[in-house]
Amino acid sequence: MLDPRKITDSFAVSPQIEVEDMPAIAAAGYRSILCNRPDNEEIGQCASDAIKTAAEAAGLAYRAVPITSGQVSETDLADFRAALEELPAPVLAYCRTGTRCTMLWSIANIGEMPPAKIVEAAADAGYDMSGLVAQMTRS
Repeated sequence: MLDPRKITDSFAVSPQIEVEDMPAIAAAGYRSILCNRPDNEEIGQCASDAIKTAAEAAGLAYRAVPITSGQVSETDLADFRAALEELPAPVLAYCRTGTRCTMLWSIANIGEMPPAKIVEAAADAGYDMSGLVAQMTRS
């Protein structure tokens, strides 16, 4: 079931999406899909290639930046930032629960937004990034 959670006007996150969600995603005004979930992370999860095909058929841009939970590299972060800069907004990012996407967004915005605003935006969407942001902004 589609459950987008708005972080900013240009970025929202969602738990795993399905091929049949594409018309609703497009109708909701999203212009891009960003996959942050590796294929085969869970039995029965929809493959990213199937999501890509359905997204493009619905007129949505698509990019995959799969991140293994708890293993974000500098390259992963650079790829995530590039996707946000290059994809038409608003972007709907998805992973298993939306937490990984929110974490990536939070890290990507350290130094770009006040830490309290990052925590507030994530919290408004139902994600607690306070510990992560505190750890990332410690001097």
